[in-house]
Amino acid sequence: MNTLTIDIGNTSIKYAVFDSNQSMLTEGRIDGHDPTILVTTAKSFSVIHAIVCSTVKLDASTLRQLSSIAQHLVILSHTTSLPIRNLYKSPQTLGMDRLAAAVGAYSQTQSNTLIIDMGTAITYDLVTERGEYLGGNISPGLNMRFNALHQQTALLPLVNIEGNHPAIGNDTETAIRCGVVDGIRYEIEGYISKLSLKYTNLCIILTGGDHLYFEDSKNLRIFADDYIVLKGLNEILRYNLAQTSSQEVEISGPHK
Repeated sequence: MNTLTIDIGNTSIKYAVFDSNQSMLTEGRIDGHDPTILVTTAKSFSVIHAIVCSTVKLDASTLRQLSSIAQHLVILSHTTSLPIRNLYKSPQTLGMDRLAAAVGAYSQTQSNTLIIDMGTAITYDLVTERGEYLGGNISPGLNMRFNALHQQTALLPLVNIEGNHPAIGNDTETAIRCGVVDGIRYEIEGYISKLSLKYTNLCIILTGGDHLYFEDSKNLRIFADDYIVLKGLNEILRYNLAQTSSQEVEISGPHK
């Protein structure tokens, strides 16, 4: 039984197909929000079940296309059953990608884990060894910081991460680059140091489009995983399918 997991972000769609052994058969990324290729992928891999999480509101046309992908489609929401406990105080406002990442991380570590997702924004999410998602923090991402310095000042140029990176900036361009990149690096290291004092054997999982620039931060138990959200979605889907099967057996089983 093959399953399709779909992560719809602010600017793109990421997807993966998993088999019954949880092995990833294929994965991909689509610029924009047109799900047409997902229909073809689902047919090619004989997908029966699919799950979607989205950080953007899905219009009626997209929902219709997604519904045609598989016989059984789960759209992840704060009411979906999970294999971990969600202790977030406002679950209806929580980004579903953050929740999926927490599930994916915990399924791999079974320990106190900090998930750092470096996308448009940087999110820091914590799940405990007891399988409790506690929540996390959100800060501006790499390009957001570069853009803010340029757009919200009169004279500062738009800089990117590529280029000279001395220990201390020696001109305006390197001052901005070092300030942004090293600021994020110190931010990451600060979270790791602080949380490690409270949560023993803290595992750190780094993901998101910009994580490659920061994999060596602190040089502790940092693991990079580009697919942690998609893996988490697969875990959530499998958990819900198992619950459905269990209920069907109970309902159709012998009555005493």
